Amino acid sequence: MRRLAFFFAILAGFAIGLNGLITLGLRHLKTGQYGVTNRIMRGEINAEIVISGSSRALSGFDPRIIQAATGLSAYNIGRNGSQTDMQLAVLKAYLAHNRKPKIVIHSLDSFSFAATHEVYNPAQYVPYLYDDALWNQLRQINPGIWKSRYVPLYGYVVDDMSMSWVLGLEELLGRSQPEEYFLGFNPRTLRWTDEFKNFRAANPNGVNWPIEQEGRESLEELVRVCRANGIQLIFVYAPEYSEMQGLTRNRNEIFRDFHALSQKYGVPLWDYSAWRFSADTEYFQNSQHLNDEGAKVFSTDLADKLRELKAANPLPAKSL
Repeated sequence: MRRLAFFFAILAGFAIGLNGLITLGLRHLKTGQYGVTNRIMRGEINAEIVISGSSRALSGFDPRIIQAATGLSAYNIGRNGSQTDMQLAVLKAYLAHNRKPKIVIHSLDSFSFAATHEVYNPAQYVPYLYDDALWNQLRQINPGIWKSRYVPLYGYVVDDMSMSWVLGLEELLGRSQPEEYFLGFNPRTLRWTDEFKNFRAANPNGVNWPIEQEGRESLEELVRVCRANGIQLIFVYAPEYSEMQGLTRNRNEIFRDFHALSQKYGVPLWDYSAWRFSADTEYFQNSQHLNDEGAKVFSTDLADKLRELKAANPLPAKSL
């Protein structure tokens, strides 16, 4: 009996130790999404312009172009596979650890009013569950997230389908991954495929994007957070392939709600639905995401508009 207890004690100690090593390695990563989150948590960014949103923000808004044009430092904190509630949590975490930006550019999506029902790649948050903003939102979505925080290895074995725990161990061995994120921006080099053609064939009558009360509340709370912190918020609807716009049956309803929120709080809404290249697949990876060339052109257009805003409102303080 003592031997059995001793065996389990050793096993538990091993699990606790390995969990600690993986977490330590992931928190020390300087590249990729973990590298971005580590800079957020260590308060190393402190940008004057922060870009938030989903993968459309992450791969479509190049901070290097924006800061070169405006003279204001910029950083992209967009998240793959995220809905507005998790985007809000990431923004809150950013504000808790960094100086307040002058401007937050929030990228809107057709699914901005949808709530998260299953967290995409939850392992990306496991090393940072000590952060109140992330912890509270993740726990609201998935009450079982406590196991990833308190049960050794659970978050890296059960919830980590991408095996990102390997990155943590490699970092401890001095084997960092090459950088694919530039001031948080993750460009997509893939070109247009048959993905949209197949999607259109599978949905000949179009699609409806969810509009949920929780999603509305999250977007409205994001507005209130920015207002409470004296931050100029700008809504931006980034370019979307034109044929996809026609397939979205409730697009008018979605944009009606965007405009209502914009008018209620006086938040500028910059809509690039009619972007001059929205029908040109050379600038898109798929119907929702710009490729690297599209991101370059769009970010230049956006930067020009930001520069005009700065010139018209040359305030050095908290808002433009």
